[in-house]
Amino acid sequence: MILDTQTPDKPHIDYPCEWGFKLIGKDAKALEDTIADILSHKEYRCHLGNASSNGKFISYNAYCHVDDEAERNALFKSFESHQDVKMVM
Repeated sequence: MILDTQTPDKPHIDYPCEWGFKLIGKDAKALEDTIADILSHKEYRCHLGNASSNGKFISYNAYCHVDDEAERNALFKSFESHQDVKMVM
């Protein structure tokens, strides 16, 4: 679901659930270390995603169990504020 000006409500998410984060950065090892650091207190899985056409950026996909929206948002903010993460989705 895409949120836009025509969508009045946030999508309903049933918690607890598995949630995926896509991290984009310049260094695969740095992203892998970031995931391990931020999700160190949880069981998680991750795998290398795609590389940009010019090879400047790469993505990593990380999945973990989240109990509620507050936890999901806190993890998102932790990834988003990390110096090695250029973007998180």
